[in-house]
Amino acid sequence: MSDDQNAGADRSRWRVDLTPLRTSPDFRRIFISGLVTYLGSMITYVAIPFQVAELTGSFVAVGLIGLAELAPLVVFGLYGGTLADTVNRRTMVVVTEAASGLLIVALLVNSLLPSPQLWLIYVVAMLLAASDGLQRPSLDSFIPRVVPHDQLPAAAALNALRYQVGGIAGPAIGGILLSAGGTALAYGVDVASFLVSVVVLWRLTKVAGSAASDESPSLSHVIEGLRYAWGRKDLLGTYAVDLIAMIFAFPYVLFPFLAEELGAPWALGLLYSAGTVGSLIVSLTSGWVTRVHRHGRAIVVAAMGWGAAVALVGTTTSLPLVLLFLGLAGAADMVSGLFRSTMWNQTIPDAMRGRMAGIELLSYSVGPLLGQVRSSTAASLTSLRMSFFSGGVLCVVGCGIAAFSLPALWNYDVRTSEHAKQRRDEHDGTS
Repeated sequence: MSDDQNAGADRSRWRVDLTPLRTSPDFRRIFISGLVTYLGSMITYVAIPFQVAELTGSFVAVGLIGLAELAPLVVFGLYGGTLADTVNRRTMVVVTEAASGLLIVALLVNSLLPSPQLWLIYVVAMLLAASDGLQRPSLDSFIPRVVPHDQLPAAAALNALRYQVGGIAGPAIGGILLSAGGTALAYGVDVASFLVSVVVLWRLTKVAGSAASDESPSLSHVIEGLRYAWGRKDLLGTYAVDLIAMIFAFPYVLFPFLAEELGAPWALGLLYSAGTVGSLIVSLTSGWVTRVHRHGRAIVVAAMGWGAAVALVGTTTSLPLVLLFLGLAGAADMVSGLFRSTMWNQTIPDAMRGRMAGIELLSYSVGPLLGQVRSSTAASLTSLRMSFFSGGVLCVVGCGIAAFSLPALWNYDVRTSEHAKQRRDEHDGTS
């Protein structure tokens, strides 16, 4: 092989793998829909705390957004998981996407009132969490059915990529829209994104749940899924590490106040986007992911890196350094997320994917919601910077304890995992 060919091969090992987009029409639809709707949702993600802070000026009032979303997400996330294993997943995805769009319409109408109602923002936030809890398990468990087993790491990287594009552009666009037309304009753009997304998702192939025909979405069905998760200590470790990282070191709700303290309110969108820039760099160079086999160790080390970077944010008053540390945090979080998704998709049986996706939803959604409450409470009791620093340190310590307590996670190797081997054999038998 020539030097040019060797150089090209080396570069290809680092570039993001686009194979799932080329080979799976349904994955393309999910990717396009997710890219559009997440862009709009990130605009709303900035607009809601901005509006609450504008109406109240309170750390706690902004933090309560996360608390309001917690219970609906827990209940409907678990129920959405069992629905994903027993009903048509396409129907679940389309109906909940349309419902979420209607809820953003309610926020738009409220923002146009002479005196927007604070209570309505909390109610809509709760209902949006419920809709997301119902949808996400069906959407996540859809992907292993339409993407070949060996392409699942690439699919995880591409899924992350669309989130990152929305995460970078959405807050930046949201900041511009809030400055130009206030929350009404921001919510209006999100409504349009949901309309586009529903049209794209409507073309998905119908994929029924994989549970036995006599099973129904019941409490016993949920309990069966929880027992499976408890029996898989490697999976349990991924959930535990993610929860620890998010509960202790998810300070995004404080960004409006951090921008003010830095004397740069214009940089609010940059603060929200910085972590996603770091994540994007990892995704665009994610060709190396398939060459890592000890996924558990990668998850733990990356989660500790996230916490360390968040702690560093609390040590400086320099905007460039804050953005750098947030970028490093986002890169570490992306590494952890890639290997969590790969472990989940490559080891969970199809009949359990919906319920495990429901638990997965809780691990990466409930954590940030509780993190909002923790960070805002810590800022009120101590200071803004101490909230960042203490949360990051607790994250590092907590992840270390989790790794020590759950050796099945630390020792996980995709080459020797019996669960990964079973999924490979299943795919080989049906291909």
